[in-house]
Amino acid sequence: MSTPAGTTDSDPAPDRCPCRPLLDRFGDRWSVLLLISLQDGSKCHGELARTIGDISRKILTQTLRGLERDGLVLRTVLDGPVLRVRYELTALGRSLAGPLSAIRGWMDLHQEEMEAHQRAYDARATDPGVTDLRRARSARRATAERTPTGQASSRTRWSTQTATARSSGASAPSSILTP
Repeated sequence: MSTPAGTTDSDPAPDRCPCRPLLDRFGDRWSVLLLISLQDGSKCHGELARTIGDISRKILTQTLRGLERDGLVLRTVLDGPVLRVRYELTALGRSLAGPLSAIRGWMDLHQEEMEAHQRAYDARATDPGVTDLRRARSARRATAERTPTGQASSRTRWSTQTATARSSGASAPSSILTP
């Protein structure tokens, strides 16, 4: 059996989009914020933590390691009385400055408009969910299937007789065959 170019038989998702790892990296909560923070120059771990704000030390370390692994961030250990670790963007990381600045500029330009849309969405009456709509439709159908005298229509009788015959394992009564 042949496999598509660039995949192996052990590849779990051979049709996976090649940009997926990059989207996963930038889709996390912290990577873009760290890259933007490092655009101003190298920073120590503590400086990054203060700049970002509500990030835990563990998540900060994990995210920085991921960015380092991807070649976007360079980690340098500085020797001295106290060991310090500084992080800075690599050339590859700096090449993201343009696209990140464009995204940041777009956000600055449209932030108020997006917040207004969010407030309007939150203030409107809650739309019924799909399940609620299906229940309402079923109730309308059941009501419509009843005749004005309150008796079930021939369609309802047909369905009931068929279901009864199927659940009992018996053959369908002849009345089912003539609605």
